[in-house]
Amino acid sequence: MESISQQQLDYQRIQQAIEYLVENFKNQPTLQEVATYVHLSPHHFQRLFTQWAGVSPKKFLQFLTVEYLKERIQNSQNIAQMAQMAGLSSPSRVYDLFVNIEGVTPATFKNKGAGLTIFYGYHDTPFGHCFLAATDKGICGITFLQGENKIEEFDLFSKKWNFAQLVEDAAFTQPYIDLIFNKNTTKTQKLKVFVQGTPFQIKVWEALLNIPQGNLTTYQHIAQSINKPKAVRAVGTAIGKNPIGYLIPCHRVIRKEGKLGHYRWGSGRKKAIIGWEMVQHAS
Repeated sequence: MESISQQQLDYQRIQQAIEYLVENFKNQPTLQEVATYVHLSPHHFQRLFTQWAGVSPKKFLQFLTVEYLKERIQNSQNIAQMAQMAGLSSPSRVYDLFVNIEGVTPATFKNKGAGLTIFYGYHDTPFGHCFLAATDKGICGITFLQGENKIEEFDLFSKKWNFAQLVEDAAFTQPYIDLIFNKNTTKTQKLKVFVQGTPFQIKVWEALLNIPQGNLTTYQHIAQSINKPKAVRAVGTAIGKNPIGYLIPCHRVIRKEGKLGHYRWGSGRKKAIIGWEMVQHAS
């Protein structure tokens, strides 16, 4: 059985605490109650949560209330304006990642992908263990791992990229992890992603990249932004097939009534990422 790192264990406790807070916020649980739920002393839990999130558990929960989420949607209805507001020099102390998509259809890749080498590795992140794959053309896969799905996720990836040579090399992929998840970085970073998808899917994923950190939008707004206002369901399907977790921020799309909705890598992780980003953006 594969051993679990301390960072993975810490994140599991943070995620459990967030789920508990969201489910029981109306009862205003005490620090003692939440700490007991995750099997930690109040002092240790408060320190661990604040170190991870940058704020107390109670303050973090404020960012995840439905009313606050609805407010973020109302202030972020125009995705084009949101991207313009982000600018190249954000006033926030949080770094910005500027990502360009190079997209190909599966058929195009089948013709041109032979001989491509993809390096992959498994890494810890603030949001749990993940699989990251990259080639010289850019990052082509980020998947969060849950429980025993490590082999399953790799099989899905290898089937999609079955024309390429896959090489496990965590030393190659670690620098990408450092760039993507290091919240203390102050420089503007530029990254490329290399994805397979239909023209419609790629268009949706490009729209997701226009949602700045700390902001949210809805499936309806994404559909409108790509001039397909009636294709809300198709947009949702395309978002669900996003191959680059976190970096292509499908987690920033929620339901119009302020509910977070489904997330491929678990609703608890979506809550954690959204709350964490909004805290960082507000700092």
